[in-house]
Amino acid sequence: MCRYCQQVSSAIFGKDWMLLVSFANLPASLFRVSSVLNRDSKQFGKKHLFDGHEETCWNSDQGAIQWVLLEFPQMVKISEVRLQFQGGFASTDCRLEGCTKNEDMFTKLANFYPEDKNSLQSFPIHGDPLAHKLKIVFENSTDFFGRIIVYKLDVLGEKL
Repeated sequence: MCRYCQQVSSAIFGKDWMLLVSFANLPASLFRVSSVLNRDSKQFGKKHLFDGHEETCWNSDQGAIQWVLLEFPQMVKISEVRLQFQGGFASTDCRLEGCTKNEDMFTKLANFYPEDKNSLQSFPIHGDPLAHKLKIVFENSTDFFGRIIVYKLDVLGEKL
């Protein structure tokens, strides 16, 4: 994370809380997505979730359930998830799942319910869940074909 981002994060959330996921601090090999529209990763790929550009996005292909999987180098305590969808291509029923580094069995950490709109939405995660791997599952889509479009994804919390 850049020095400016750390300063802003500390000013807003205190010294213990920080933005855990950004393009600068999470190598592309440590996050995956369920699908990419027409397999066009250059235009709609996962890297656009964290690149900080307002005009780029991750666009899933059609399908019933879509997801984003993040793997952190160390255990983290999750405090908040922020999402910005494209209106008309949002999920109104989301599930946050997590597991430890050596496990592949994810457990439900929280449910949250975004609105079908373009603005950035914040979802506090209660109970201070811990995880090495975090999966955000989009249970449904407001799009008839099941596509999800996300312009921004932030995960806030604390590194342990």
